[in-house]
Amino acid sequence: MDLAQDQDQFVSDAESHQPTSPGVRVVSTTVPVRIMVANAKGGCGKTTMATNLASYFTRHTEVTALIDYDPQGSSMDWLQARDEHLPTINGIAAFQRHAPSATTRTWSLRVPARTSRIILDTPAGLAGNELSDLIQMSDMIIIPVIPSAIDIRAATGFIRDVLLSRAYRLNPKPIAVVANRVRKNTLIYAKLERFLKSLQIPFVAAFRDTQFYVRASEHGLGLIDFDQPDSRDIAEWKSLINWIEENILRARNKE
Repeated sequence: MDLAQDQDQFVSDAESHQPTSPGVRVVSTTVPVRIMVANAKGGCGKTTMATNLASYFTRHTEVTALIDYDPQGSSMDWLQARDEHLPTINGIAAFQRHAPSATTRTWSLRVPARTSRIILDTPAGLAGNELSDLIQMSDMIIIPVIPSAIDIRAATGFIRDVLLSRAYRLNPKPIAVVANRVRKNTLIYAKLERFLKSLQIPFVAAFRDTQFYVRASEHGLGLIDFDQPDSRDIAEWKSLINWIEENILRARNKE
């Protein structure tokens, strides 16, 4: 699949205040920040993290797009379940479902004008050119890891693949790891924590194992959409949001 062309498509559309005609392009002052949630290992909570980030940003008045590159379409299912009275999140299905092989729908990768946040939900098995292309079209990368020996080994290989990818070597960008579905007073979490802290990239947050996320996803909700979310969850997410905002500010100061 050729994702490099997709980047130009959805970024240029996001920068335009109005439909363009041949030879005419109106560009806004806002360039969207593109956040990729990725791990080659399935079942680590990528979609939960992507949808919660999307709901957080749109609650904070950011024009947000959620692009689903996973053929399972879980992010799009989440949006379908979302109540129409909640703040709007613009969803884009980047893959055709039930196709013989996963193919990008380049014609539909258009985000609305004034979009300021783009969340990329990626598929399992991400590697090679597909991984490099998605890195190229991202501004920062978040890697969720759950506490199991298999997932720790898989995360080691995936992080290596990211750092050695052509796109990352040509244009390094912020990467963070997040511990997901954790029970902190367990031996396996202690092992995961030691592993994440040993990496040369930031370990920015740990999200507790709770059925809240399962129930919320059934209704197209994120943590921020509840009137009285658990304060422990809010504190955990704040750590990740702070890391994102700090990197956005750092990038803007370099411009």
